[in-house]
Order: sequence, then C-alpha cells, then structure tokens
Amino acid sequence: MPPTSAPEERVLVFAPRGRDAEVIAAVLGRDGFACEVAGSFARLTAAIGEGAGAAIIAEEALHGIDLGPLHAWLERQDPWSDFPFVVLLAKAIGPPADGARARIGALGNIILLERPLNAQTLRSAAGSALRARRRQYQARHVLGDLERTAASLRQSQEALVELNETLEVRIEERTRALASANDRLMNEVIERERVQQAMVQFQKMEAVGRLTGGIAHDFNNLLNVVQGSMDLILLLSKDELARQRAEVARRACQRGGKLTSQLLAFSRNQSLNLRATDVGALFDGVRELVATSLGSGIRLRFEVDAPGATIMADTNQMEMALLNLAINARDAMPGGGELVFHAAPMAPPAGLLPAGAYVRIAVTDSGEGMAPDVAARVFEPFFTTKEVGKGTGLGLSQVYGMAQQSGGAARILSQRGVGTTVEIWLRAAGEHEETAPPAPAVVGRSARPDARILIVEDDDFVRESMVDSLQALGYQVSQAPDGEAGLRELQRQRPDLIITDYLMPGITGAELMLRAREAFPGVPIIIATGYADMKAIEQALGDDLLLRKPFQLAELAVSVEQALDRAGRAVPGH
Repeated sequence: MPPTSAPEERVLVFAPRGRDAEVIAAVLGRDGFACEVAGSFARLTAAIGEGAGAAIIAEEALHGIDLGPLHAWLERQDPWSDFPFVVLLAKAIGPPADGARARIGALGNIILLERPLNAQTLRSAAGSALRARRRQYQARHVLGDLERTAASLRQSQEALVELNETLEVRIEERTRALASANDRLMNEVIERERVQQAMVQFQKMEAVGRLTGGIAHDFNNLLNVVQGSMDLILLLSKDELARQRAEVARRACQRGGKLTSQLLAFSRNQSLNLRATDVGALFDGVRELVATSLGSGIRLRFEVDAPGATIMADTNQMEMALLNLAINARDAMPGGGELVFHAAPMAPPAGLLPAGAYVRIAVTDSGEGMAPDVAARVFEPFFTTKEVGKGTGLGLSQVYGMAQQSGGAARILSQRGVGTTVEIWLRAAGEHEETAPPAPAVVGRSARPDARILIVEDDDFVRESMVDSLQALGYQVSQAPDGEAGLRELQRQRPDLIITDYLMPGITGAELMLRAREAFPGVPIIIATGYADMKAIEQALGDDLLLRKPFQLAELAVSVEQALDRAGRAVPGH
C-alpha cells in the first residue's frame, strides 16, 4: 500500500545529531513517504499527539531525555492504538540489556535497527511500521462502526420501551383523531351536493370563458380589418364627408376593441397593464355606461376630493370593476335610491396594506344592506344571494382579484337597513410612473421607403389590410399566409422587420420568432395578436414589440418605427 500525504500517515524523524534526520527523510521521501523532521523531543511528542503513522528515533537522541510526557501519551492512547517506533541503535552501545536499552523498550511497539544500515532496510522497516499503523486505523474504523451500531441499538431499545409505555395513550389519541376525522367526513358528505353544484358552475364558467376568448380573438381580427380600412380612408381620401364617416366608424371600432378587452379579461387571457390613471378621467369614462345601466330610478353622483389624483391601475379592468359594483348596487335598490362614487387620497386602515400612498375609491349605495355572514363571503367566487339565473357570483370576485393583482385591496362595509360601501384601495401613482399613452394621431408616409417588411398572418383579410396599410405608409411589403410560408420567404430574402400573428396553425408566431432569430440575429420582430396568454408572449418577445389587435394605423406606424429604430438600422433619409 503506497504512502499518502495524510497527516495521520506521516513518518516522524527525530535524530538531532548531524545530518542523520535530513538523510533519513530524503531516503524515505524518494519512495513516497511523507516525512516530518522533529527538531526537538517536545515537537516529536506534540506531533505524535496530532496524529502520525510511525516515528523513527536515533537511540542517542533519547539519552538524558525525560520520556515522561511520551509515556503519558502512550498510556492514554485508545485501545485500538499501539503507536510504532523504529529505533536506530548505535553499534558501539552494546547489547540492549543495559539501562538505556530498557528505557527504549518502555516505548512499547518498537522495531530495533542497528547502524550502519542500508537504505532498503530503512525503507522496509518504515513500511512495516506504517502498515501496522494502517491496520490499527482499520480497527479504529471497525470499532467506531460497532459503537455506532450499539448506540443505534440502544436508541431503538429505548424507543421501543417508550412506545410500549405510551401505547395505551397513543391508542386513545388515535381513537379521538379517528372520531374527529369521522365527524369531518360526515360534514363533507352533508356539503357534497353544494360542492358538486359549485363545480358544475365553475366548469360552465370555464367553458364560457374559453368561448368568449375565442370570440374575442375572431372579433379582434374583424375589428382590425375595419379599423385599418377606416384609417386608410382618413389617410388617403380627400372627400370630407367620407372622412367624417370613416372617423365615426373608427371610433366605433375603438369601442368594440374595449369590449373585446373586457371579454379577454373575463376569460383570463389578458394580464393587467398597470399605468398611472387619472381618477377623474376614469370616472368620466364610466359615467355614461353606469347611468345607462342604473336606469332613471337611481340618483348617481361622482365625487373626487383631490382633482388630478392618479392611481396605478389597468383602466379597462377598473372600468369593469366599477360597472360590476354599479350593477350590484342597482340590484340592491329595487325601489330606487342613490349611488355615490367617491375618490380621495387616504391612509388605509392598519393591517390592510403596507405603508405607502393610496387612493380610496368607494362605491356607496342606499340599499338594504347585508347581514354580517353574507358580507363576509361576497368576495368568494360564485357566491351570490341572487336568484338562480340572475347572477354568476363573479362580479365582486373580479373586483377583489383586480385590486389584489394591482397591489391594493378591496373590502366591504355593510349594515342592514343602511346600505353598503365597497372600497377599492389602490396605490397612488408616483411622479415618474408611466401613464397610459394617448391614442396616436394618423401619421403620414414613412421616411424609410427602402425598409422591407414581412407580414405573416393566417387571416387573409387582416393580412391584406396590414399590407395595404404599410404600403400606403411607403414601405416595401411581402406577405405569407402561415408560418411555413413565412420561413420560405425568409430564406428568399432577409427583411428589415417581421410582423407576425401569435396564434397560427402549424408553425406558431413564437416558433417563427425563434427560427427567424437563428437565421437573422438582430432582425426586429413585432407580434400582432388579439388573444393569447400574455405572459407567454412577453417571455417569447424579449426585446421585440407587442401590437394588440385591433390597432389603429397610427399605432402600427409607431410600432414599426420603434422596431426599426431599436434594430439600429442606418436607413437613408432617416
């Protein structure tokens, strides 16, 4: 077994006269022994205590030395240990029967070598001593395993004794636990029918959600075609009457786009787009729709204590939440009453929200109010006090979820015979928060007529509308009806920009993006979509742009310019 450099396998050399120690260490070192020369007997004793494989000692080094500390360590060594010494005898000293040799014998496990000796004899003796020490280490390991096994056995025995002693107590506790579980099971059986009904309702709403999402996607494509056509009329026509009619149709498309946005939110296929939103403008945006929904028997007031107050909110989601609250309030006031929308910067109650600046939006009705047990459950999905077929139980849960997702909170305050107030607490927007961008105006022709754009869209009408729009803006446009055709067009000619739909049969827009980036690193890409998992799109986009359908011609133009600018192309005339 070859020597190693482990501390417990080093060979200690103690021969303080002349160069004997250095010579011995050099001879053994050439054969791979790890040696340490001890400069003094004290160092030798300390090194043995630290851990060593064997010690080579010159006999004359022990003359006049107090061996007490070494003998004390030898007495204290573990039962498995019998530290080996190789003692080099001086031939002139004589037989080992005198007093000096007796002191050497007191060391215990010794190998005596008479000098002069050859290098082979020295290496053989050192190897024998080291092998004996290694066997001692193996015995130590076996004894350690035995001790650990014995300790584990003792612990098991103690655990068994404890288990036997507590068996009756455990049986009693288990019996009580089984009785409690049986009670819970009986309660669950009693509630089974209600849970099954709720599950059926949930599945129905999931199906409705998927249906509305699909309808919104197709409706967005139709709106995109109509709106694109109206924008082209506004851009190219000089007939003022035609332009007026086109502007009316364009505004109708914008209202239709808001409707599809709400459908997408209902089907949970649209993530929140938090922007700094003016509360007064928000109230103005829902005033007409709320008034129409309430009818003439309910008085309606909108109040803002701090004009210009802004909140971090998704405008479409907030409008839907306010409309839901208005409809609930209408149902709570069948004989008429008053509904007040009130907004004011205010500190939230302790424990409701983390410290910060917030705006409280309160919707208060003068209806019948709610019992405490009902008020405690109104934010639960599918919970409703209305008759079957009169409500889904999702209106207030949408309010609650929107507030939570926006970093705020929602709570309800109600009292029988007095009325109900629903509060929405939202973070106040800071000075540097991004505001909702205004609708861009129609732009003129592009200053980049040499820019080549590839349109990949499976809807023929949408694709033709986009091609016509971009050509009207002055771009060079090629088109493909699906992802496979788009890849073939990419192989034919590198474009300066790719605009692709996200959901397409075969190769999707995301797959097309990956392949286009592999073929042409750095080419800018715009995803144009009206329905998809927005989180998945954002992960796939990276530094590219998202264009939500239906979009105006001006939005398309701005997105194209931004994408080309990001690509850093040096286009003549730009």
